[in-house]
Amino acid sequence: MADAVEIAVPGPHGDRRVRVTNPDKVYFPQPGITKRELVEYYLTVAEPLLTALLHRPTTLKRFPDGVDGEPFYAKRVPKGAPSWVEGVRITFPSGRTAVEVCPTEPAVLAWAANLGTFDFHPWPVRRADVDRPDELRIDLDPQPGTTFDDAVRVALVLAEVLGDAGIVGHPKTSGGRGIHVLVRIRPEHDFVGVRRAVIALAREVARRIPELATVSWWKEERGRRVFLDFNQTARDRTIASAWSVRGTPRATVSTPLRWEQLESVEPDDFTLRTVPDWLAEHGDAHAGIDDDPQSIEPLLEWAARDARDHGLGDLPYPPDHPKMPGEPPRVQPSRERRRPTS
Repeated sequence: MADAVEIAVPGPHGDRRVRVTNPDKVYFPQPGITKRELVEYYLTVAEPLLTALLHRPTTLKRFPDGVDGEPFYAKRVPKGAPSWVEGVRITFPSGRTAVEVCPTEPAVLAWAANLGTFDFHPWPVRRADVDRPDELRIDLDPQPGTTFDDAVRVALVLAEVLGDAGIVGHPKTSGGRGIHVLVRIRPEHDFVGVRRAVIALAREVARRIPELATVSWWKEERGRRVFLDFNQTARDRTIASAWSVRGTPRATVSTPLRWEQLESVEPDDFTLRTVPDWLAEHGDAHAGIDDDPQSIEPLLEWAARDARDHGLGDLPYPPDHPKMPGEPPRVQPSRERRRPTS
């Protein structure tokens, strides 16, 4: 391994000195991408990446042994972090708390990359109010037997549904076969309220294309459809940010797109080595996302309508959450049917 190198990273408070250890360590054997390339990539995309991360509590998905090693999620500022790595206290569903990394400048990205961070997983909140999301997220997750093209078809219907609610969404590739759609919202509701809005939105999409989209939490009921994962809006559930490198053999990147670009791209087009040129040519498709925060009141009205007219209430929470008021049983439907009746 080469000796450690120190790089100067400009920022709002002047240059920071970031030490990169073992810069020639290969993180992605297939394309031969090294740790130093990862650090340099994150400095190249620092401006748009900080649009996605700035002042957000952020979980670091670290791969210290490279893509073939075992990753882990770092949910606390590690001991020995530089003084300029800021943090914010967040509360987990269990009620426990932690001080999580809160990116504020480019040097934090380089420091995290040196720790083997591939993905940045920001919470949908800012540190000014960590209990009221300012971002609504819809995760379109293709199930076995479906493809990225299927996710695109669902995403375009989702765009129509958002338009009917007077809401503007911003799509990006997930870095895999899926698509994420982000909506900047006014921080007026808690996690429960925003999740309720996402469920109403997802249900409306599934009504329009039931053969291709589903909100079924249980995998046995999804079939060959795209799952609209409403639980990515629950507390402490996150998705990889825009511009994050994913833990895939080719080092794919979750890349912001414009709606009209969705049908003409392939997710594997976007890698650590190709995205800087894409950014230089096309710019950041999410550059204006903060300009016009949206209201989710129309979606909450849909949720009230679903409950009143269709008897549709809440859906199951992730297993790490405590039982929530109004939540249906967390039992797979096939197991529920086998239970003896009294």
